Amino acid sequence: MNQSKVCVMLSTYNGAKYIEEQLESLIAQRHIEMDIYIRDDGSSDGTLLKIHKFAESIPQEIGIHVFEGENVGVIGSFFELMRLTQPKYDFYAFCDQDDVWKPDKLSRAVEQLQSRSSDIPLMYCSSTQMVDQELNHLNIWPQLPPKPLSMRNALVENCCVGCTMVLNSVTFEHLRMNLPSDQTSIIMHDWWIYLIVASFGEVIFDKEPMILYRQHQGNVLGGSNDKLFTKWKNRWNRFMNGKNHFILSKQASAFFEIYKDRLSTQQQEDIQHFLYQRDRSLHNRISYALNMPFYRQASLDNLVLKLIYVMKKV
Repeated sequence: MNQSKVCVMLSTYNGAKYIEEQLESLIAQRHIEMDIYIRDDGSSDGTLLKIHKFAESIPQEIGIHVFEGENVGVIGSFFELMRLTQPKYDFYAFCDQDDVWKPDKLSRAVEQLQSRSSDIPLMYCSSTQMVDQELNHLNIWPQLPPKPLSMRNALVENCCVGCTMVLNSVTFEHLRMNLPSDQTSIIMHDWWIYLIVASFGEVIFDKEPMILYRQHQGNVLGGSNDKLFTKWKNRWNRFMNGKNHFILSKQASAFFEIYKDRLSTQQQEDIQHFLYQRDRSLHNRISYALNMPFYRQASLDNLVLKLIYVMKKV
């Protein structure tokens, strides 16, 4: 029986400290065939040297394709990887440079994806085992979402960690053909992909953590062990005073502009109301916020969503 062929897409940037450990965990994957596409986002340390040295040492049946690019940031780098990747695989996985994958991470994802209809967009994602720099276990994040992983969640919250995502070929080929030319309204590549799959296909969330998700000062984004009060104080400040101003409505507008012809009538109305009511009177905003169809998974998150909507900060 032929094994599924998986393409792993890895973006690197000044990741020399941990890149070898991640690559070792990739070639240790069991029960699948795999190629690895690596795009370096303008590293100035020894990342590329370690990658090339590693590529020379592994069995030839694992293809490693390395692309050296200029620094465009994490979103642009992963989108560029999707353009560079050949659309000839059964499944496609995203990978960060500083984690460690369990040996059955890909085969488990493939098994669950194969259990669903193959002609719709599908995406697998999972919880992660958060670890410190020495791989000592911390906590599991994110937990299994209690509410449906639908467009009404994905428009206002990302529940899917990019480095756990595995896509079927339908999803990948659609994404590759419709990558947004303007990335300034995209919050993160994984959130954008979650929104698309949740709107048009199915998201499979595995509560079993299949990667060791390393926490360190160089992380771009990730889970946090902050105390609850500190975490929510920082989150509130980002929405009220910082870089999170209007990110939800900007991404929703970009999504609607690209996909409005494919959305159902109900989906179109939901997004249009979300964008329209934001600019109406305080009374209208309060009324809409109390009854909006969009939701976040946690009750406190949901309350914050309603508050920032009323305050016109979405």
